[in-house]
Amino acid sequence: MNPTPEVISLGCRLNIAESERIRALVAGEGNLVVVNSCAVTSEAVRQTRQAIRRARRANPDARLLVTGCAADIERQQLAAMPEVDGLIANADKLDARVWNVPEPERTPPPLHTRAFIGVQNGCDHACTFCVIPQGRGASRSLSVAEVLQEVEEHFDQGAPEVVLTGVDLTSWGHDLPGSPALGTLVRALLDAFPQLQRLRLSSLDGIEIDAELFDLIASERRVMPHVHLSLQHGADLILKRMKRRHSRAQALDLVARLKAARPEIAVGADIIVGFPTETEAHHADNLSIIAELPVVHGHIFPYSPRPGTPAARMPQIDKPVIRQRAAELREAVASARQQWLESLVGQELSVLTESDGTGYAGNFARVQLSPGTVPGTIVAVTPTQVTEGLLV
Repeated sequence: MNPTPEVISLGCRLNIAESERIRALVAGEGNLVVVNSCAVTSEAVRQTRQAIRRARRANPDARLLVTGCAADIERQQLAAMPEVDGLIANADKLDARVWNVPEPERTPPPLHTRAFIGVQNGCDHACTFCVIPQGRGASRSLSVAEVLQEVEEHFDQGAPEVVLTGVDLTSWGHDLPGSPALGTLVRALLDAFPQLQRLRLSSLDGIEIDAELFDLIASERRVMPHVHLSLQHGADLILKRMKRRHSRAQALDLVARLKAARPEIAVGADIIVGFPTETEAHHADNLSIIAELPVVHGHIFPYSPRPGTPAARMPQIDKPVIRQRAAELREAVASARQQWLESLVGQELSVLTESDGTGYAGNFARVQLSPGTVPGTIVAVTPTQVTEGLLV
């Protein structure tokens, strides 16, 4: 009996969605390992190399191929690794021809608690720290019809929650006829699937949230009350040097307006610490915006220079300083999160159950469930305490 191919996914939610499609493409290819890599930071590249070495140790006789952003951005370094048998360009990884397999018939996807649907890829912006456009190319979108078809396949399999994801999700539609905004897609999806109970959006660029999308997040109960912002920093000067298109005040105003309409909304954010030229005052702005929003789901990224980016040529911050500031930001997020979780004690929450005995409320609070709870169901839970970051 031939071994089942293994697909190892690193990095973003779009990679998770794409790994599912790769898994379907290579299903009959036997002793094969595919590493779908990430290159967003130098730490992500380190983890990719570590995953490659681990996969080779576990599968000494397998053919090991690497794709994803690192396969383009770090191509020479990965090709030189003795564990790697070949590289698949990121732009080609969903093309059956590069895997030397026939184009598969559309088959029902595996059932997961959440269905990750990649609706957009690439990025047209030029943030000075970001290497991802080198690995993903220009922004391009699935049509509404293509998205609805993919959602239907997951919905028919019983997925209780759909997550829309992309490299720059809020730029969805800019390349389509008529340049529809993301709100158009979300509205079409909700109208097409009235039985869909939970729709979640991955990271959003707040400055691109259109009026219809704002209204849906603010008022549509099936859109989860969880907004994850591509914030990146709390200081205006650093935002300008990053070539971000929003200001601190605009981020605060957006969240204030959303919470005025829907107070239960929980805010997540990507925040970079130690960007070149960052002073203690800039760092203080990062700390304070975590408290002001507040950020209860925080992804803190210590800055690392990426090849070919303008920020790599700017005056760099010492690594020990970056580590210390990152620890302070993580502590600030943990404090904000603890206070938020404590505020949820005694409230009835609608929780989507996972296979590990926990589940996620609509606001993405993690909840410990009673033994024997069936995975993939939505249950009502009223937590009585917070224990080690979990509602219990």
